[in-house]
Amino acid sequence: MRPVVGKLSNAKTYRYKYWQIVPALLAPRPMGARAAGAHRMSRYILALDQGTTSSRSVLFDHAGSIVAMAQQEFAQHFPQPGWVEHDPEQLWQSQAATIREVMTHAGARYSELAAVGITNQRETTLLWDRISGQPLARAIVWQDRRTAPLCQQLRAAGHEADISQRTGLLLDPYFCATKLAWLLEHLPGARVRAERGELAFGTVDAWLIWKLSRGRLHLTDASNASRTLLYNLHSGDWDDTLLELFGIPRACLPRIVPSLLDAERPSVTIEDQEVVLGGIAGDQQAALFGQACFSAGLAKNTYGTGCFLLMNTGTEATPSRHRLLTTRACGSGAAQFALEGAVFVGGAVVQWLRDGLGLIRDSSEIEALAASVPDSGGVLFVPAFTGLGSPHWDPNARGTLLGLTRGTNRGHIARAALESIAFQSAELLGAMRQDAPGLLNELRVDGGASRNDLLLQFQADLLGVPVQRPQITETTALGAAWLAGLAVGFWSSEAELAQQWRPAARFEPAIGKSQAAERLAEWSRAVARARDWARSS
Repeated sequence: MRPVVGKLSNAKTYRYKYWQIVPALLAPRPMGARAAGAHRMSRYILALDQGTTSSRSVLFDHAGSIVAMAQQEFAQHFPQPGWVEHDPEQLWQSQAATIREVMTHAGARYSELAAVGITNQRETTLLWDRISGQPLARAIVWQDRRTAPLCQQLRAAGHEADISQRTGLLLDPYFCATKLAWLLEHLPGARVRAERGELAFGTVDAWLIWKLSRGRLHLTDASNASRTLLYNLHSGDWDDTLLELFGIPRACLPRIVPSLLDAERPSVTIEDQEVVLGGIAGDQQAALFGQACFSAGLAKNTYGTGCFLLMNTGTEATPSRHRLLTTRACGSGAAQFALEGAVFVGGAVVQWLRDGLGLIRDSSEIEALAASVPDSGGVLFVPAFTGLGSPHWDPNARGTLLGLTRGTNRGHIARAALESIAFQSAELLGAMRQDAPGLLNELRVDGGASRNDLLLQFQADLLGVPVQRPQITETTALGAAWLAGLAVGFWSSEAELAQQWRPAARFEPAIGKSQAAERLAEWSRAVARARDWARSS
């Protein structure tokens, strides 16, 4: 595994392998009474951030600053075209290893942890034995498209409208229900054992909690449950009609709890130390919270393996008329909701240029290569490697590279790849503006690719609104930490947390609306050529 380069706010560059020590650059902020009491007893909040390509552990102090970070990549498995899998034990082992590393390098004691928060890649589906704790198969990753035929059958039978009304989601292989149905159908004896309560289903958060609690806790939070196609957005519980439709026994499902566990406060075991589990959230809802998008109309976009644009809609579950998703958000009060658009291949397109084409040796080289040319030279790249997400939801779309000439070089392809991330995100924002007109006047961004200034400038140009990158771009982990800290009084309120959010860079639109519209029209032409390419017979 290759070392990672981290750039810190003092402009120095530190090279590290799986871990990073961050200087305490900011003085602690004033604390409320509840937080002050917790702060005297405990110094840190530990956030576990289990992502699609790596596991991270991040240690935060009371100022919301990163004290230390540990990261470890794990293997991606592609057994057939359109299939994506992870080894559940490797997910756990990599996460456990980062916990040990981050505590060691911070010189912290486990007794100094006020609480732990968990955030995770969503929709990835696991099934394991309740007695032995052994997984029955590899995890089916959210990107996996093997259940597209089942989705098409259910759609043809007229079920999609009812599913969308109950869940706020669309009928797509992206979500857990058809993945779990596939496992129960294809693993010998799995359905009977699930009906007897011998098996446990979970998204990655439930798997980590199971391992951390040594099999005592089988639970998930509302934000992750709302990504399964089995959760009723209106009742806040598993939906019996959907369980019957997908053939899922209720006995294998985890218990649903709030994202902010201030009332229940279950404990997990970390290196023989009991630590309060204070917060759980799917990665994108955690990032929305970590961007301090606490009120309706605030939005963030995460540039990770995929891109995920979420806008807080408050206590109203706003239905989308433009094929976006309505999902649970997280907060400290009444149930919160969000509109969401999902891009399946965002930063992963850079990874593909590195690993698939060998165009670059390290992902950090992409910006310089893309900046070596003034524009993409007419090249458009639709990275639909596993289909298209919002607002198209086309599992049969495939990657398409258009506009090549004899004058096309590596720089043009690199720039088209970066621009594809912004184009896809602009499509999401356009649909969101139609669902919730007048609410969006800026976009907060995070994720690995948000460090790329060229990308963010092009994003602002396409959107016509300012794009803001915060000082702490690890907002997914920060959101999980904030939830956990609020649960135990480490922080007193969302108002205190909002004061910790600070912009590091702001990108203003540099082209006119008509020019942006022309570029988006070109993109739409390219998408039309990529759609429905891998038609099933």
